Amino acid sequence: MKKNLLQWTTIIPVITWLLYFSGVIPNNGIIQVIAGLLLILSVMAAVHHSEIIAHKVGEPFGTIILAVAVTIIEVSIIISLMVAGGKEAASLARDTVFSATMLILNGIIGLCLFIGSLKFHEQSFSKHSVTIALVSLVSIVVLTMVFPSYTSSVAGPYYSTSQLILVSVACLIIYAFFLLAQTKRHRDYFLSGDNDEAHATMITNREMIFSLVLLLLSLIIVVLLAKELSPTIEDIVVSYNLPKALVGVIIAAVILLPEAIAAINAARKNKLQTSINLALGSALASIGLTIPAVATVSSIYDMKIILGLDNKSIILLGLSVFIVMLSLISGRTNLIYGVVLLVNLLTFIFLIIHP
Repeated sequence: MKKNLLQWTTIIPVITWLLYFSGVIPNNGIIQVIAGLLLILSVMAAVHHSEIIAHKVGEPFGTIILAVAVTIIEVSIIISLMVAGGKEAASLARDTVFSATMLILNGIIGLCLFIGSLKFHEQSFSKHSVTIALVSLVSIVVLTMVFPSYTSSVAGPYYSTSQLILVSVACLIIYAFFLLAQTKRHRDYFLSGDNDEAHATMITNREMIFSLVLLLLSLIIVVLLAKELSPTIEDIVVSYNLPKALVGVIIAAVILLPEAIAAINAARKNKLQTSINLALGSALASIGLTIPAVATVSSIYDMKIILGLDNKSIILLGLSVFIVMLSLISGRTNLIYGVVLLVNLLTFIFLIIHP
C-alpha cells in the first residue's frame, strides 16, 4: 500500500486538484496548457484505478462501476448548469446525451472494432449480451429523444409533465432490469472468459477502496477541469469560425475519455466483450440516469426541457444504432464494421461544422 501512495496515478490527481483550487487557471494561457496535460494524465489515472477495481470485483461489475461513476458526475454537472442557466439551458441535457450517445456508438465502439480487428483479424463476443443491451438502448433512445418531437400534448420538442414522468419511470425500469440481467440472471453472457477469481485474490480490500476513492477523485477533477477550460475551448472554436455546438461535443469527448481508453485497452488485449460491456453500458447509463434526474430538476424548478431531436439528428442517431446492431448481432467482428462506424462519427462532426 505504501508503494501505491508514491505512484504517479496517486500523485497526478492530487496535483490537479491543487491546481484547480489555486484559481489561476482562467487567467494564464500557460497554466491552461498545463491544466490540459494534467487533465489527460488524470484520465489515464482513472483508467488505471478502474482496472484495479475491475480485477477485484470481477466482470461485469468493474465496467458498471466506471460507467455509472462517470454518468453520475456528468449528471451532476448538467443539473448545475441547468439551474444556473435557466431557460437558456433548456436543451442542454438533450444535446449532452445526444453527443455522448453518438460518440459512444460510433467513436468508442468503432475504434474498439477497428483496433481489435486490425490486431487480431477477427474477434468474438457474446451476441446474447449485445442483444440485451441493444434492445434496452433502442427503447430508451426512442422514448427520450425521438418521441418528444412527435407528441401533440405540448407544441414543439417537449413532453408534458405526465409524459415526462412516464418516460423517466420507463428509463429507470429498463436500466434497472438491464443491470439485473448483467449482474444476476444472465451474468454469464457478459463475461469475457477470464478467471476473475484469480485476479481478485491479487488485490486486497484496502487497495480496492483506495483505488475507488482515487477513481472518483480523478473522474470529478476531469469533469471540473473540462468545465473550467470550456470558455478557452469555445474561444478557440469561435476564432476558427466554427459553430459553438462543437464545444459540447469536445467536452463530452473529454468526459468519456476514461471509458474510451479502458474500452480500447480491452480490445487491444483481445477482450472485446469487456469493451462492448463498457460502451453499451455507458450509453444506457448516460440516457437512463440523466433523463430521470433532469426531469426531477425541471419539475422542482418549473423549467421546460427540450428533449426531441430535429429530423437530421434523428436520422443520424437511427443510422448509428442500426449499424451497431448489424455489426454486433453476429457475435463476431471484422475491420469493415469499425471503419463504417468511424465514418459515421466523422459525418456527425462534419454536419455540426457544416449543417
